[in-house]
Amino acid sequence: MANYEFERRDVESIEAQQESKPKKLPETIEIGISACLVGEKVRYDASNKPSNFCNHELGKHVRYKAFCPEVAVGLPIPRPTIRQILDGDVIKVARPDGSGDVSDALREYGRKVAKLTSTMSGYVFCAKSPSCGMERVKMYSPEGNPLREQSVGVFAKEIMDANPLLPCEENGRLNDPVIKENFVARVFAYRKWQELVESGLSKHKLMTFHSQYKYTLMSHDLVAYKELGRLLARADLDVEQMADQYVAGFMAALKIKATRKKHANTLAHIQGYFSKHLTKEQRQELTEQIEAYRVGLSPLIAPLTLVKHYLMEHPKPYLAQQSYLNPYPDELRLRYGY
Repeated sequence: MANYEFERRDVESIEAQQESKPKKLPETIEIGISACLVGEKVRYDASNKPSNFCNHELGKHVRYKAFCPEVAVGLPIPRPTIRQILDGDVIKVARPDGSGDVSDALREYGRKVAKLTSTMSGYVFCAKSPSCGMERVKMYSPEGNPLREQSVGVFAKEIMDANPLLPCEENGRLNDPVIKENFVARVFAYRKWQELVESGLSKHKLMTFHSQYKYTLMSHDLVAYKELGRLLARADLDVEQMADQYVAGFMAALKIKATRKKHANTLAHIQGYFSKHLTKEQRQELTEQIEAYRVGLSPLIAPLTLVKHYLMEHPKPYLAQQSYLNPYPDELRLRYGY
């Protein structure tokens, strides 16, 4: 079961927590999450929506900070349903008849919680919620008619706007193996970046980080990899400016889904490290494994297992330190499904 702490604090106690604790990275990766997803019965009907992946798989490797903004702003359990109502240019969150508007309270709480995300490495929101939905949240007219326009949960928007680098995803979308792998990879990569920043920035450390993520970046966006390399070669930026621009480009690149074609091209580059060490038959086997993955006949783990085997037989220090080969714990088995 997931290791988590449910933050039942109101706005004032959140502020007190910020003042009393230094912003230091926790020992275990910390992820924000909607409280109903870890099993807390905080929904409008006193139910929950536990996420199997978050609780029983990813939860073995991270610690969650669980929030329910609707409870935090004083709504009871159970409670009348609330929805987003578009009144002119203003979105308010209230009961279907327009009463009990908690828009401002939810936004204020979101701004306070957003300050806590400086030590978090990701956030999982509850889909379609008027407070926590990351996208595709239904909106209604003041008369109660559903609108074609869709929105973002008002609490979730404050979190994402405050830290656009923070990897965020919804529980429903995590059922897609590609989206799930992408989110987890971003969480662990962002944590590595946070550790780098906490250790003290230098251009040498930035170059080392970029080197370690070479093939990861290539599997997502080859153009971004080259552009980030050119950024690190600039002499007109100080290290803080360079780091800010680098991480923005880095996280944007990782958000682009890695395709089978991109992975296959990356694996072909890696294969070149062993060209002088493998027999003709071994080279052919690896080529066939990469092609089988590219056309969808086998999962990514198949060629990667062979690459790691050859890396043990023929050590290559530069290749061994590549995050691409071990982006997150193997126990998550995220490369077995696609």
